[in-house]
Amino acid sequence: MKKIYYLSTCDTNRKILKELNLGKDVELQDIKEQNIDAKTLDCIKDKVGSYEALFSKKAIKYRSLGLNTKNLTEEEYRQWLLEEYTFLKRPFIISGQRVFIGNTAKVIEEAKIALNQ
Repeated sequence: MKKIYYLSTCDTNRKILKELNLGKDVELQDIKEQNIDAKTLDCIKDKVGSYEALFSKKAIKYRSLGLNTKNLTEEEYRQWLLEEYTFLKRPFIISGQRVFIGNTAKVIEEAKIALNQ
């Protein structure tokens, strides 16, 4: 399975999608239109170790909701990820058994290699 969760309104995400040079075998999911589902989120959490690793603390809502002042539990991270697409780090790329989270140059380069194998 090759799938990318991204935000279509994000210039950085659009730039990365172009850079990845995607084939027709890659499924795209705009998280603003359809957020990640609980089953997929739980499966990915098992691969990366925690819901916190999937959670974007750069999201504007993180501060506006006062979450930055709380010590969130794993269950709370999960709840917020399922309720608000903005908290999912992006792009979020699945290629087979590998998962790539975020937009650093290193992550994108590794994802590009994995997606083109």
